[in-house]
Amino acid sequence: MRKPIAIVELLSVPLLCMFLSACGMDGTSYSNRIAGNGHDVLYSKAIAKDGVARFECKASSSGTCYYTIFPEACAGKADCALVPLQRFTVKTGQTRRIAGLDRFRVCVAIDARPLRADCEPAAQVATR
Repeated sequence: MRKPIAIVELLSVPLLCMFLSACGMDGTSYSNRIAGNGHDVLYSKAIAKDGVARFECKASSSGTCYYTIFPEACAGKADCALVPLQRFTVKTGQTRRIAGLDRFRVCVAIDARPLRADCEPAAQVATR
């Protein structure tokens, strides 16, 4: 009578690791969290993998996360002249998927004020 052979016995550890890495376990994740008075004022997670980005608004004191997506070249540069790739909103508890985003800088806020590439509010232009 034949004895069943477990798959683990057939695969060496290096081969198993190589197999798992080929399954697309890579990706980039972003997390933004601001807490105040013992609760989250803003909590957002984003994951980019295989050209698709998923944005999840976990908590926002306004009920909405306001996203501004910049090219990666703008990361942290307040004076970046490149325009945002996307602007959109996601309600608390909801997610949004966007295909075609791979390398980017995500800024998120609790209101619709325009953000610079360093994720700080853009200066308001005085009107006369």
